[in-house]
Amino acid sequence: MTVFAVEYVYDAESSDARDASRPAHREWTAGLVSEGALLASGPYGDGAGALLIFKAADEKALNELLKQDPFAAAGAISGTRTSVWAPLTGLLADHAA
Repeated sequence: MTVFAVEYVYDAESSDARDASRPAHREWTAGLVSEGALLASGPYGDGAGALLIFKAADEKALNELLKQDPFAAAGAISGTRTSVWAPLTGLLADHAA
């Protein structure tokens, strides 16, 4: 399994869509945490986006997961940046193996 850092950029006009879909988004992320697919997530302090740390077999599998995000269905995400990430120290380091 590969660890991926995914940055969401929120559409500037999407706060209402995010507010409406936030309960479903949090239910979705909680389910992924239970499955071991999502290691950590949360919004940036300025509200312009979020960082999500996933474990997935490959980028194709990750992209399939991301399509299921209620924020994506609501049109709240204007862009994403996905990078393979290798945490070497700290709480997430064990997940990089």
